[in-house]
Amino acid sequence: MDQLMIDEHQEDWSAMFAAEREKLKAALEDIQIEIEHIGSTVVPGLAAKPIIDIMVGVQELDNIDEAHTLALDSIGYHFVDKPHKAYRKFFRKGQWRAGTHHLHIYELDSEYYKDQILFRNYLIQHPEEIAQYAQLKRTLESQFPNDRVSYKNAKSSFIQNLIRKAKA
Repeated sequence: MDQLMIDEHQEDWSAMFAAEREKLKAALEDIQIEIEHIGSTVVPGLAAKPIIDIMVGVQELDNIDEAHTLALDSIGYHFVDKPHKAYRKFFRKGQWRAGTHHLHIYELDSEYYKDQILFRNYLIQHPEEIAQYAQLKRTLESQFPNDRVSYKNAKSSFIQNLIRKAKA
C-alpha cells in the first residue's frame, strides 16, 4: 500500500533543489530555460511530502525532444507519459511513489507556469495562509492515507483560491 507521508519542513530541501538545479542546467543547456523550486518544499515552515518539485520553463514544450529526455534520464529523471496533461512534460527521480524529485516542464508563457509562481510567492508572503494550508494537508493526510489522488483533489479548491488571491 502507498502510504502518504507529510513531513515537517526540512531546511535541506532548498539545498537539495540547488544541487538538482545545476544538474538540470547542464542537461538542458542548449535550450533557453528557467528553473524554479515550486511546491510545498520551497515554502519555509510548511509541512510537505518529502519530494522536491522543480519546474522548468521553456519557450516551446516541443523543444523537449528525445535528446533532452535521454539527458534527463542520465541524471536520474525518468519520463512519465501523461497524455491527459499535454500542457506539460513530467519526469520523476526515484522509484514510483518513492521518488525524491518531480520535474514539471511547462511553456514559460503558459497559465500553468505563471500559476505555479503565483502560488509559491503568495504562500511565502502570507504566513497566515501557510498555517491554514498545513492544517488542511494534515487533515487530508488522515482522511486519505493511501490515496494520493483524492488527497491532491481535495487540496485543489484551497490552491485555486490562493491563486485567485494572488492575481487580485
